[in-house]
Amino acid sequence: MDTESNEPKSRYRQYLEVVTGPLEDKRRWRQYKARVKKLPESYRTAVEALERYLMHFGPGDGGEAASMYEDLADLFEQSAASGTSIREVVGEDPVEFAEAFLQNYPVGRWISRERERLADAIERAAGEDTGKEERTV
Repeated sequence: MDTESNEPKSRYRQYLEVVTGPLEDKRRWRQYKARVKKLPESYRTAVEALERYLMHFGPGDGGEAASMYEDLADLFEQSAASGTSIREVVGEDPVEFAEAFLQNYPVGRWISRERERLADAIERAAGEDTGKEERTV
């Protein structure tokens, strides 16, 4: 959903976006929140709970996060419209559902970066092994 125009941005807008992030992402967030607000109360409660979880473990990139939340709204709008129960959507384990949902949005996830950073650090540390026997104290 790329609706950004090809017009050059004013210097003020460029500066503002450096400080606050892209205005297009903020517009998408407001639209997402308006969609969630229209859901029946139980679906809205479920989406808000998932949203809170996803904010901690989801993508940090604004565009990728906006896409993820829009997809979440789509899923629950369709479920509400078809009468699909919340348990049918998320299953018995909401964390498992959220983790499976997150697998579709790997770009920008801080947890992915930290896992890679940990693996790289251990690899470097293991590569520094000089072959000398460690002394036991």
